[in-house]
Amino acid sequence: MVTSVTPAGRGGPGRRRSGRRAGRGVFMAAGTALALAGSVGTAAAAPPVPETRSAGRAGGPADGVWEVDGYGMSVVIADGVLRGWDTTAISCLPGTTARQTGRPGPGGTVRFEVDGIVLTVRPGPGDRASLSLDAAVDTRRMRRVEALPERCGRAPEKDPVATFDVFWQTFEENYAFFAARGVDWDAARAKYRPRVHAGTSPGELFDILSEMVTPLRDGHVALAANTPELTRFFQTGRPGTADPSKEYDDLVKEFVERRDLGGKPLREYANGAIGYADLPGGIGYLRISRFVAYTAGAPAYAADSPELARVLDRIITRARTSGPGAWRGLIVDVRVNGGGFDGLGLQIASRLTDRPYAAFAKQARNDPHDDTRFTRRQTLRVKPAAGVPRYTGPVALLTGGATVSAGETFTQALSERPSPTTRIGENTQGIFSDTLGRSLPNGWQFALSNEKYTNPRGFSFEGPGIPPHLATPVFTKEEFAADRDSAFDRARKLLGRRP
Repeated sequence: MVTSVTPAGRGGPGRRRSGRRAGRGVFMAAGTALALAGSVGTAAAAPPVPETRSAGRAGGPADGVWEVDGYGMSVVIADGVLRGWDTTAISCLPGTTARQTGRPGPGGTVRFEVDGIVLTVRPGPGDRASLSLDAAVDTRRMRRVEALPERCGRAPEKDPVATFDVFWQTFEENYAFFAARGVDWDAARAKYRPRVHAGTSPGELFDILSEMVTPLRDGHVALAANTPELTRFFQTGRPGTADPSKEYDDLVKEFVERRDLGGKPLREYANGAIGYADLPGGIGYLRISRFVAYTAGAPAYAADSPELARVLDRIITRARTSGPGAWRGLIVDVRVNGGGFDGLGLQIASRLTDRPYAAFAKQARNDPHDDTRFTRRQTLRVKPAAGVPRYTGPVALLTGGATVSAGETFTQALSERPSPTTRIGENTQGIFSDTLGRSLPNGWQFALSNEKYTNPRGFSFEGPGIPPHLATPVFTKEEFAADRDSAFDRARKLLGRRP
């Protein structure tokens, strides 16, 4: 899953900053332009408000003012620059600036880039167009409008009450899971707004906002203050699940190498994100800890995807997929997976099938007054990789509560695989949506879930997560104390029985 809070130093915290909650979502090293996956947004990067309140189309068919279906967002394209605006009924804050790369393509298609993320705008018939990102797997529809909302020309109020109101209103218009998570958002406002006044301190306001969203238990909901007055971060998750931090990932990897691999270290690839080992009995073991930051430097999908292709060429070889030395089975371990780019998960899935199939579908909330209305459903498919060896035998997929975000969409993709695939372990975390990142008038940032992911039959696992076929404990205190890895052992036994 792609998330969308912007990185520290650019007006907000980042998607993939190493350490804190490494993949549940919000603040790891790949953050930079992933804001564009949900909002084109960090206020610090935009020009003064009056400068881009309206725009014509003189420069080309993509130029003008556009309203994006869902996402509470408008886009202005003019003079080779794309600027985003985050809107609610009471606010309009500027977002990230992306600059055009190259000349327009057929039909007026224009590409823009910001922080290694490429956006493509394709003008359509009439007053329609589409917006897509190389870092995401879906396409956003846009409709041409005459101008930005009138409120985009006003300087925002920055007092505590205004900040509270923008925070609450953004959730009210965009959050997709109030009913699913059992939260009455109107009641939350009635409870917490009376506690906010002109004299509320930054620390008190941060506590109030954090307390208000805690009952959502949504790991893609986060709040960050990075201002001279206050530096704090808040994020929660499903109770009883582990935080897929770098420290936890390192702890688990050491345990797996010592206990499951007999002290033999994994062969590591992709900047340490992917590890592989050959197990006795012709079984492969593939451990994937994230779907982002596969190369050194600022994470970017354009660099990660070809690097992943090179890694898969070294692991999924012709010798392991055919002939006498072929795998009898493959264990894929995402029990600690911090998420990242959905497209990288689909890229791995394309090496594990010889038939195309539907992996999952997604849609975004698209009505500020009705949280049951969504954009059109887009089905994402896995296509067999061409010209390379592919493995089509049995897979045992290990999952747990620290399988989050893009780790879960990958789990969903493999679950639909035409060849035998057995999930073993515990439910995934249950946070699928790309995070919608926003800035507040006082300079803080926050993130929320506005998209619904479903399996091809329309069922959403948001909240409880994807359950295993075979339930076993995953890295519990009891498992560690007994030096036991029940999920791994179950997978070995299952694949060892296959002819």
